[in-house]
Amino acid sequence: MPPTASLSPAQELPAGPGTGLPAVIDQVALARLYGEPLFAMPHDLYIPPDALQVFLEAFEGPLDLLLYLIRKQNFNILDIPMAAVTRQYLVYVDEIRATNLELAAEYLLMAAMLIEIKSRMLLPPKKTAEGQEAEDPRAELVRRLLEYEQIKLAAHQLNEVPQFGRDFLRAQVYVEQSLQPRFPDVHVVDLQDAWRDIVRRAKLVQHHHISREELSVREHMSIVLRKLQGRKFLEFEDLFDTRRGMPVLVVTFIALLELAKEGLLEVTQAEAFAPIYVRLAYTPA
Repeated sequence: MPPTASLSPAQELPAGPGTGLPAVIDQVALARLYGEPLFAMPHDLYIPPDALQVFLEAFEGPLDLLLYLIRKQNFNILDIPMAAVTRQYLVYVDEIRATNLELAAEYLLMAAMLIEIKSRMLLPPKKTAEGQEAEDPRAELVRRLLEYEQIKLAAHQLNEVPQFGRDFLRAQVYVEQSLQPRFPDVHVVDLQDAWRDIVRRAKLVQHHHISREELSVREHMSIVLRKLQGRKFLEFEDLFDTRRGMPVLVVTFIALLELAKEGLLEVTQAEAFAPIYVRLAYTPA
């Protein structure tokens, strides 16, 4: 093994405020005082008796404390030894009176009840008018303790149930699924351009036959629906018969707008400036 070097007391590393090293080496600091390590307990340190208090048990109220004393010593809750339980209860009340007088007031009320029950048990039992023995003075206290224990167990079981924000967080995932292709909406300008093109074509084949024809928007709505039945798509221009003149074209266009307004057909377009198509918004039976 290689030789090891050791420092004699005269060769120890310098220590002090100017060297940046503590005066004690190879020791764990007990505490820090104003940022400086403290390696030894000061001789003039004074710790008041009530400077540190440790509460090993926390009770929700007098019934909780009383139930704790009974269960801790395995007492039969239906046959409570009032002398022992009352003595232990009063010891705890004396301790909390020294620190929290307002909290002790609630516990003092239960202490008075325990003392009353203990006093009634020392007296000989009295019989009722019917000749039966009087009820046990502890009966009301036992009933309250049993009800409180059931509620406490139920609250504990509810607390064990996973809670949102404490045990788990809700994950939100957005999955966009589309069974049918979504076509872009047709703008009003596109419909206007298509209508102008149909009017322009109608003017090329117009004639001077003068007649008066009663035109019905509902009738042309039925005609448009019949043309669309059995077809997946129909081009917008194929719905108009330019040979029948301008009045028929106008009524057909109004019928088309009414059907689109009532949601009976859809006007779609594969992309911008593409041909406009019309299809039924429902599948006939």
